[in-house]
Amino acid sequence: MAKIISDRAIARRNTWIDKIDKIDGIFASNSRIIEEELSKELTNNGASCLLDHLRLCGNIPESYGHDTSQEKQYSKYTDVLLSFAYKAIGLKSFVIAERADVADVEGFGEDFSFVADAKAFRLSRTAKNQKDFKVQAMDRWKHGKPYAMVVCPIYQLPSRNSQIYQQAITRNVCVFTYSHLALLVRYANEISSSKPESLLYEIFKTIPALNPSKSAVDYWLGVNKTILDYSKSIFELWQDEKKAAIESIEIAKVEALKFLASEREKVMRMSHEEAIMELLKANKIESKIRTIKNVSDNGLLEVK
Repeated sequence: MAKIISDRAIARRNTWIDKIDKIDGIFASNSRIIEEELSKELTNNGASCLLDHLRLCGNIPESYGHDTSQEKQYSKYTDVLLSFAYKAIGLKSFVIAERADVADVEGFGEDFSFVADAKAFRLSRTAKNQKDFKVQAMDRWKHGKPYAMVVCPIYQLPSRNSQIYQQAITRNVCVFTYSHLALLVRYANEISSSKPESLLYEIFKTIPALNPSKSAVDYWLGVNKTILDYSKSIFELWQDEKKAAIESIEIAKVEALKFLASEREKVMRMSHEEAIMELLKANKIESKIRTIKNVSDNGLLEVK
């Protein structure tokens, strides 16, 4: 069976990980550099390039330190991707420069507008809580706009019960995934350039109509049915993105485990045994490896 995510896509991600790691200087200037570089790349390579990014951008590289400039710039990279994805489905969109009390992206359709935020997580991170998904914050950051969206890596979202779903419904904030967004980009590129904007509007209207519940199944049943019922031509694209979501997990695991294995080797080559054990404990490498190995497809795209 042919792979959905190509080796070229993986190489492109590795190039961008290195590129973001090497950017140095003022944050605002760096953000403009990221946006300009992505714009050039997407202009030269088209929708397939944008899909490569969307399918693989959900995990923060393990090589980036916590709360570093690289991590902040990676966050801006995902925001820029979000804006380009909205443009690809026919909307107007831009990334907001301010750093406090606002969403990171704004989008404008013919009949609606919204704010949005892109989320990414380390594959090794175990304790995610409702604040990590910013649902309540996005409600506050609408600033008069009727809708808000938080876009997350699908494999990091709760698959059973979570307050984020109840918050999303009651506060009218759409919790979405890069997999769903990639589907809309493909729909715009391969089926109809005009209909995806209308479909996104239908998705936004679906959220407040759902019965408030913590159930992941109830939430995603509502979102996924809205998408699948919109057009019969979506089903084949849906099947592809399901495969891509599973592939992206394995690619992310290989990337993370490769880095952590190299870190473990550095530690193990140290001469003093006690120093070695302390470094292993401090870096929590074995714990991170166990967490990454336990990541699996949560079946949210099966809800229909």
